[in-house]
Amino acid sequence: MAVLLYCRAGFEGECAAEIQERAAALGVFGYCKTQPNSALVTFECKPEEADHLARKLAVHSLIFARQLFVRVADLNQLDLADRVTPLVAALPEMQLCGRLWIETTDTNDGRSLSALCRKITKPLSMALQEKGLLTEKEVTNRPALHVLFRSTHSVVVGYSYSYNHSPYLMGIPRVRTPKGAPSRSAAKLAEAFKVMIPEHELARRVEPGMKAVDLGASPGGWTAVLVFHDMMVAAVDNGPMDAQLMETGQVRHFQEDGFQFLPKRKNVSWLVCDMVEKPVRVAHLMADWYIGEWCHDAIFNLKLPMKTRYAAVKQYLDAIRDRLTEAEVWGYELSAKHLYHDREEITVYLRKKFKT
Repeated sequence: MAVLLYCRAGFEGECAAEIQERAAALGVFGYCKTQPNSALVTFECKPEEADHLARKLAVHSLIFARQLFVRVADLNQLDLADRVTPLVAALPEMQLCGRLWIETTDTNDGRSLSALCRKITKPLSMALQEKGLLTEKEVTNRPALHVLFRSTHSVVVGYSYSYNHSPYLMGIPRVRTPKGAPSRSAAKLAEAFKVMIPEHELARRVEPGMKAVDLGASPGGWTAVLVFHDMMVAAVDNGPMDAQLMETGQVRHFQEDGFQFLPKRKNVSWLVCDMVEKPVRVAHLMADWYIGEWCHDAIFNLKLPMKTRYAAVKQYLDAIRDRLTEAEVWGYELSAKHLYHDREEITVYLRKKFKT
């Protein structure tokens, strides 16, 4: 048995390094199988250990993995005339699942199988229901059954627990960006709001009328997301801002260096930053804003080097923690994610804990 993880193609090494380190911290030792640009990592370990990881290793805490599930069966010679029968037969002791996810890897080869996935969904669902392996109606309080098509005749079948998986097919959320957003970078912040802010905290953390600062704002992709959420935004950049955004009356443009700017009052709820700068420099800047209580929450991107990316990410996050510790700042939460709309970067979320 093994644990399978989805990631962005080209980041298999980073995903493998992370799962090995995180699994070892839980006392689970195994080895990874990867292929370049496959968008898939397999962590081989004992069956009981794979299930332990599926229960205890929080998927949302993984930086480079989009989804995690336990492999139950690996079928490589499916009959193209009847794929359903052997799939169902391979799951004799499977527990009752509440949803079926028929998936592919996020690659060109994977996407070419999407029509097959749609075609097989209904007959496979009916067969699994008849066998007592899948509920008649989708429920979210039972495990999810994953069927990963690697080719027309090869699939991996497994499960993930309802309380510990990405709630999105293939771990990829559908994100709506504001109409007329001046750059595609808006999708990164929109996804960060959807994926990285706990759902039960969203209404309290993102409220109309909040004050926000966007460092390196031009032309306004991230500012557009803040405006969409009815915030008042200080957009800081020497470059021009989108005229349509300025006409909303919710944006004030400060033509200044993002590393020098500070607001006149400490009433900023949100600080966001997507500057193309050295990541350690940006990390220190974000920590300094937080230490000085210039913001309550901060979401920012840190650009990644071409090599040793996982080691670099750990270095960046440690630099933030060290700076906060030196300033004797506590009561914060720090998380990072290689989002679907990220490329050679990660998105980091630094926030104050809510009092319970």
